[in-house]
Amino acid sequence: MVRLFIFLAAAQLALFVLALISCLSVERVRTLPRFAWVLLILFIPLAGPAAYFVWGRPVSPPLEGSLVRRAPRRPSSPDDDPEFLRTVDSEQSRRDRELLAQWEQDFGDDDK
Repeated sequence: MVRLFIFLAAAQLALFVLALISCLSVERVRTLPRFAWVLLILFIPLAGPAAYFVWGRPVSPPLEGSLVRRAPRRPSSPDDDPEFLRTVDSEQSRRDRELLAQWEQDFGDDDK
């Protein structure tokens, strides 16, 4: 019986921590304001976190295969953006060509 009590207390603590972290880290919550969800999670031990996960947690975005169209995803970093890489490559190539032309001119003047 003591083992069951310890297990249920650990499960309740984990649910409490997960609900509190989730509530404080999402941009928007449903049904109630965020401070109300935090109070509910803190002061109603098992029902508060359970209610948050059922009614307060934001709805997840639709899956890839769903019928809802979303805007195309932008690259998360410059290295993933082909347009940015093209501009960097062209700028770097232009600078390299200018530097090479300058060197050729400098070395050509030294030979005379």
